[in-house]
Amino acid sequence: MRAWIVGLIAIIAAFGVWPTGQAEAQGRGVVIQNIVVEGTRRIDPQTIGTYLKVRVGDRFDQGKLDDSLKALYASGLFRDVSFRREGGTLVIRIVENPVINRVAFEGNRKLDDGELRGEIDLRPRSVYSRQKIQDAVRKILAAYRARGRFAATVNPKVIARTQNRVDLVFEISEGPKTLVQRVSFIGNRTYSDSTLRESVSTKETALWRLLGSSDVYDPAKLKRDQELLRRFYFERGFAEFRVLSAVAELSPDRQGFFVTFTVSEGPRYRFGKIEVVTELRRVQVNTLRSELKVSSGARFNAEKVQDTVVALTNVAGNHGYAFVRVVPRTRVNRETRTVDVTFTVQEGPKVFVERIEIVGNIRTRDAVIRREILIAEGDAFNTTKIRLSRRRLVNLGFFEKVEISNRVGSAPDQMILTIKVDEKATGELSLGAGFSTQDGPLGTIGMREKNFMGRGQDLSLSFLISFRQTNLNLSFTEPYFLNRNLSAGFDLFRKTSNYSDESNFDTREVGARLRFSYRITEYLKQNWTYALEHKSITNVPATASPFIIREVGSTTTSSVTMGLVHDTRDNRFDPTDGYVISVSNSVAGLGGSERFFQTVAKAGYWYSVSPGWVFNVLGEAGNIFGMGEDVHLQNRFFVGGNNFRGFKFGGIGPRDRLTGDALGANHYWIVTAEMAFPLGLPKEFGINGRVFTDVGSAFGIDVSGPRLMDSSSPRVSVGVGVSWRSPLGPLRFDLGFPIFKQEGDRTQLINFRFGTRF
Repeated sequence: MRAWIVGLIAIIAAFGVWPTGQAEAQGRGVVIQNIVVEGTRRIDPQTIGTYLKVRVGDRFDQGKLDDSLKALYASGLFRDVSFRREGGTLVIRIVENPVINRVAFEGNRKLDDGELRGEIDLRPRSVYSRQKIQDAVRKILAAYRARGRFAATVNPKVIARTQNRVDLVFEISEGPKTLVQRVSFIGNRTYSDSTLRESVSTKETALWRLLGSSDVYDPAKLKRDQELLRRFYFERGFAEFRVLSAVAELSPDRQGFFVTFTVSEGPRYRFGKIEVVTELRRVQVNTLRSELKVSSGARFNAEKVQDTVVALTNVAGNHGYAFVRVVPRTRVNRETRTVDVTFTVQEGPKVFVERIEIVGNIRTRDAVIRREILIAEGDAFNTTKIRLSRRRLVNLGFFEKVEISNRVGSAPDQMILTIKVDEKATGELSLGAGFSTQDGPLGTIGMREKNFMGRGQDLSLSFLISFRQTNLNLSFTEPYFLNRNLSAGFDLFRKTSNYSDESNFDTREVGARLRFSYRITEYLKQNWTYALEHKSITNVPATASPFIIREVGSTTTSSVTMGLVHDTRDNRFDPTDGYVISVSNSVAGLGGSERFFQTVAKAGYWYSVSPGWVFNVLGEAGNIFGMGEDVHLQNRFFVGGNNFRGFKFGGIGPRDRLTGDALGANHYWIVTAEMAFPLGLPKEFGINGRVFTDVGSAFGIDVSGPRLMDSSSPRVSVGVGVSWRSPLGPLRFDLGFPIFKQEGDRTQLINFRFGTRF
C-alpha cells in the first residue's frame, strides 16, 4: 500500500499538477527556478519582467501570479496572456497587440485631420488596443458635440497588415449642426420668456444667426446659463431665486434641441439693516462704512454686495493688511421682504501665490501676458490685484476671452493661478469704404498688427482719402520699451485737408512725432510727445476773408506735449462703468516759427443704470494763446460735426460776417449728456438707441474788426440716435436739433458716420 501511494505521488510530480495548489500559494509550494517568456516578437522579455510581481527564487504564490497577470493586461501591450508551471519553471505565453501603421479619417469636412489627431491618443508606431479605439471614438464624438454636431457618427475600421501591423480608418458622418430650436421657461412670473432669453447665452436658431454659434447647443453653455439667470435675478432683488432644472431634449430626428429652464423666482427684496464689523485694529468702522456700495431701503442686488466686498478689501489693503477676508452674512426677513447684511472684515489666512500658469497663448509670448499681471510668484494672494490684472489683459485687445482661476498648490497656504486666454486675430489687412457728414465719401487702405511678432508691439501703415482730406500715416509703438514700464513709439504722417465748405482754404501738413508714456499708478498714466510739423495754407481765392488771406504761407512747429490720463473705465472699447480724465499741455517754440501754449482737458463718466442702459457725461475744453505773436489759423480749434451734433464742422465760433468763412477759435468747451438703451432687438444685433444733449461754445480770436462775428454764448442741441456694431464696422446715425444758436452759426440736422471693412 505504501509503495502504491509513493508511486502516485511520483506520477503527479512528474506532470507538475498538485491537488494542494492552494497550500503552495500560501508558501508551501515549489520555488521558481526559471522564468520563460514565449510569443514575443517585438517586446523584450526583460520588459515583461518589469510587470511581474514574482522573481526567480520566489515561491509559486497564486495571489502574486494573479497580480502579475492583471499588470500585463493593464499595460495595453498584449492581446492575450497565460501562465503555466513546468516543474520549477514559470512559462509565460503572450500574444502581442499589433502596432498601428497609419491613422486616417474619412468623411470629415468641418474638422480637419490635424484637429482630430489632436483630440485622440493614437499615433503611428504606437500599440493598438480595443480600449484605445473606444476612447478615440468617444473623444472624436465629443469634439463634434462641442461644435454642435450631435448627429455625428464614427465607425472605426481596422485593416490588418503584415508584420503584426494595422491601419486604423475612422469613417465619420458629421451630420448637420444640432441647433437650439426653442428656449422656454417655466415658473417665471415677473419677467417674460423673451426678456429671459436675452439674459442667457443659448439662443434660438434664427436667420440672422447663420454666421454665429449662439444657437448651437453646448452643454457647457447650458451650465453657464444657469449662473447667468441667477445673476439676472439677484441683481434685481430676487434673493431667493433658484434654477430648479435645466433640461435639453433632443428632437426625435436629432436635428435640434428644446431647452427648458424651470425656475422659482420668489419675492423681490430690499436691503434692510447694513452693518460693518471689523477685527482690524488699524481700520476704523467709519472708514469702512464710507466705502459701502449698498444702502438700506435700496433694492437688493447681489452684485452690489460683491462690489462692497472688493471695496472693503481695497481699504484694508491700503492700511497695510495684505491678508484680509471680508465675509458678507445675510439674513432674509420674509415678513418685511428685506435682507440684512453684515460685512465682517477680518484677517484672513496667509496664502501666497506658488505659481502662475498661462495657457491658451499660441502666438502671444508669455512675457507679454505676465507683465500685465499685478501679482507674482511668492506674493500674497490678492483677489483685487487679480481682478485688475484680468481687466488689463482684456484691454490689450489681443484676446477674445480671459479667465483666471486658482487651485491649492503644494501646501494649504500655496495657491496656483491659471490664466487661460483665447487669442483672436490682431493683424489687419483692410480696404475700407464709408461715408460721414463731416468728411463725405471716404476710402482707406491699411495694414496693422496690434501684436507684432507676439511681442505686444503695434505697427500700422494706413492711407485715407475722402472728399475733405487725405492722410498717410506710419506708426509704431513698443508698450514696454527697454523692458520697463515705458511705452515708446513714433508717427510719420502727411495730411492734406480741404476746408472749402467752411472756409476758403486748404492745409497741408508733413511731420513726425516721438511718443513716450508710463504708468504712475494703476489708473494714472503720463504721456510725453515731441512733434515737428511743417504746415501750409494754400488754395485761398481772392474772394476769401482777409483774415484768411493774411494766413497764406508755411509755418514750422516744434512742440512738446505733456499729458496726464486717469482712467478707471471697466472697458476702454465699450465702457459701462467708471470715468476717465485727461489733460494735456503743449508748448511750441523750441525751434520752428510758431510760439504758443495750448491746453486741452477732457473727462467722461459712465454709469450702468440697469443692464443695457448706460448713462454717460462727456466734457472737453481747450485753450490756446500765442507767446509774443498771434495764434495762426491752422492751430485754432474748429468745433461742430462729430463733437457737437446739430452743427456743421466749424459751424460755431468766430466767423467773417461778409464771406461766412469759419476762422477757428482760441477757446472752446463742450458738455454732452447721453443715455444709451436697448431697442428690444436681440443683443447680438449690437443695435442701441441714444438720446443726448450737447452744450458748448467756441470763441476768441487774436484779430478784430467790424467783419468779425464772435460770441461766447452757449449753444445747445438735443437729439436722438442709433448706433450699430455691424460686422462691417461701426455705424452712428444722429439727428441733432439746435435749440440755442447764435448769428452766423451753420446747423446740420443729420450726422452720419459709417466705416466698412471687407
